[in-house]
Amino acid sequence: MPLKKKIQELKKRREEVQMGGGEKAIEKQLSMGKLTARERVIALVDEQSFHEYDLFVEHEARDFDMANKVLHGDGVIIGTGTINEEPIAVFAQDFTVAGGSLGMMHARKITKIMDHALKMRMPLIGINDSGGARIQEGVNSLAGYGEIFFRNTLASGVIPQISVILGPCAGGAVYSPALTDFVFVVENISKMFITGPEVIKTVLGEEISMEDLGGARVHSEITGNAHFYAKSEKECFEQIQKLLSFIPWSNDKKAPKKEVKPPKAKFKINNIVPGDSRQPYDIRDVVKAIVDDSDFLEVQELWATNMVIGFGRINGETCGFVCNQPLVLAGVLDVDSSDKAARFIRYCDAFNIPIVTLVDLPGYLPGIDQEHAGVIRHGAKILYAYSEATVPKVTIIIRKAYGGGYIAMGSRHLRSDFVFAWPSAEIAVMGPEGAANIIFRKEIMSAENPDEMRKLKVEEYKEKFANPYVAASKGYVDSVIEPDETRKLLIHAIDVAKNKQISGPKKKHGVPPF
Repeated sequence: MPLKKKIQELKKRREEVQMGGGEKAIEKQLSMGKLTARERVIALVDEQSFHEYDLFVEHEARDFDMANKVLHGDGVIIGTGTINEEPIAVFAQDFTVAGGSLGMMHARKITKIMDHALKMRMPLIGINDSGGARIQEGVNSLAGYGEIFFRNTLASGVIPQISVILGPCAGGAVYSPALTDFVFVVENISKMFITGPEVIKTVLGEEISMEDLGGARVHSEITGNAHFYAKSEKECFEQIQKLLSFIPWSNDKKAPKKEVKPPKAKFKINNIVPGDSRQPYDIRDVVKAIVDDSDFLEVQELWATNMVIGFGRINGETCGFVCNQPLVLAGVLDVDSSDKAARFIRYCDAFNIPIVTLVDLPGYLPGIDQEHAGVIRHGAKILYAYSEATVPKVTIIIRKAYGGGYIAMGSRHLRSDFVFAWPSAEIAVMGPEGAANIIFRKEIMSAENPDEMRKLKVEEYKEKFANPYVAASKGYVDSVIEPDETRKLLIHAIDVAKNKQISGPKKKHGVPPF
């Protein structure tokens, strides 16, 4: 056959395979407000940068009449492209082909691109849209999931792994996204759950919608399984592109340095924090008054909102921010906020991203619910994460830093490299009111006017202990600074610490309080 005809045949085969499950299946996909798998990849990567592999792979199943079924590409697209002109690896499950179900060859395609990503040290992005394991292939489907989970674990801390949930992701399939670094969900499209509504109805007799069980908002606000929430697929892809502009491509690289821009003039750091320590404020305004161009990418914005985490740049360099949020529960640490912060700290440490901690909290959240939920174990995670981290760590104490919360939030005792405090900082074992009630109990009870005596003793305690100078006199705080000196000192501290080296005891690995 002449070469010209062979090329024509190749084009015809490509067109046929690229139709996925056919026109009707594609129409159904689009009618649900979803893009096709190929459209998603093209929308995500830089224009004309995508190169597809294993286009002609087919399944090898023979049972249950599978021998007579043609599943183009076996229901998944894999390839490489660029985002922000840097190479990435991607796979996208094709729901138009057998519901995107995972069989042996489907899994082999995914593991192949995962191996490429790890070997070539580039981010891996997985777009999930699948009904789950292909039942007709039995244990081969389960084996496929196991091979994917193993590679997720192998790549963890080496390359960024991003999961995008753009359809159902059910049963065992959910564990791959859970093992990755960042999970993106889209309103009314994303569904994640171990057990579907039908099974829940059969076993428990309860009716529940798929959205209420494991929709995008559930995982963004309640479970904490999702890190970014979008209203549309387009917005989701823009979020991924922005995230990748902040983080390094692998653990042996630094995040790309950007042009240095001062914070926007509207964020005046001296005017953000109220003088009365009982009044709340938005810690994100403090971050935006510090970072370049006031550009802050918040992570897990809707979950455990008493803790704020995310990425910003200081002098062009990416930093991870871990901040108490006084607007919510006074910024206390609890089960969820401890998990949220600890995981983010470990991510930053794995990928050479300096950590900036902004402290304003009255301690850990008290109560029987928290105790029974395991606040001791969960609270210990943040202690472990800070202690283990070897990247540059700089802590700014803004207002309250009481009790265990003071220690946990990147204190000198957990080996932060620099600890600065504003004049408004209150560093103490507990709040002045509680401390005065304990220390001066007899004097208050025996006074002619106990209320007046209590006020006097609270002020006495504040003057003696609830300030930054006692900690500074012990060397636990390096310097008490003016708020508008914060950015300048952060720039200097991160630059000074950029070549820090730490060696600990020889061990295989630690055992964190999972």
